[in-house]
Formats: sequence, structure tokens, C-alpha cells
Amino acid sequence: MKENTILMVEDNPDDADLTLRALEKSRILNKVVVARDGAEALDYLRATGSYVGRDLTDVPPLVLLDLRLPKIDGLELLRRIRADKQTKYIPVVILTSSKEEQDIVQGYKFGASSYIRKPVDFNQFAEAVKELGLYWLVLNEPIQAKES
Repeated sequence: MKENTILMVEDNPDDADLTLRALEKSRILNKVVVARDGAEALDYLRATGSYVGRDLTDVPPLVLLDLRLPKIDGLELLRRIRADKQTKYIPVVILTSSKEEQDIVQGYKFGASSYIRKPVDFNQFAEAVKELGLYWLVLNEPIQAKES
């Protein structure tokens, strides 16, 4: 049985905890795997490294992606996700504190599904997470087809 595990790519432990609390407050019950850098996220998606043996058919219904990451930054990770036929259709929501116009433009250029700035206030952040969870995990109809 597939778990519908959300992949959160976030190197800041405080931001990861804040997002997990916001998901819990919003009653989003999906399991969440937190990758602390872009390389770990790729290992999870490809079932390599510490994720060898992970069921590759359990594709995350959503990736929450920070931009400022060690090893492989968020924009490069997004580019690689979109270049891989196994992961190219996964919804990727950039969830970042960056207000840089070039990050927004590059994020969409590389195939982001959405770009959300992290609000400073926890209640606003929790509401934003609730809405993105409702949309991407309940209302959105993802692509199920596989390319040959």
C-alpha cells in the first residue's frame, strides 16, 4: 500500500519543524520525509544512498522545496526532478523565504508548480500550509501516466 509520503527539502531544522507543526495543525496526516539537502532529496527520489530499497512506485504526491540548500541548491534540484521521467510530473511547491524576483522567475522556468514565500507569523504560515495541502493533496488531479 502506498503511503503518499510528502518530501520536504529543508536544511533549516527550525523551518522544517515549523512546517511539520503547520501540517499537523492543518490535519494533513501524510507521512513527511525531510531531506536536509538536494543530494539527499535525489537519493530519496531515486532510492539510492541511504534510501536504497525504498519502493520507487511510492511517488511523493508533493515536494516542498526550499531554495537555499547545501550540496545541490533548490533550483538545480528542481531542474533535475523535471529532467527525470520518473519524477517530472510530481508537484513541486517552492516554499522559501526568498523574495528575489530572479528566484521566482527561475523557479517557474525550471518547472515549479507553485512558489510560496514563508510568512513570518506562524498562524499565517499554518494557514498557507493548510491551503497548499488542501489544494495539492486533495483537490489537484495529478498525472498518473508513465512514459515508455
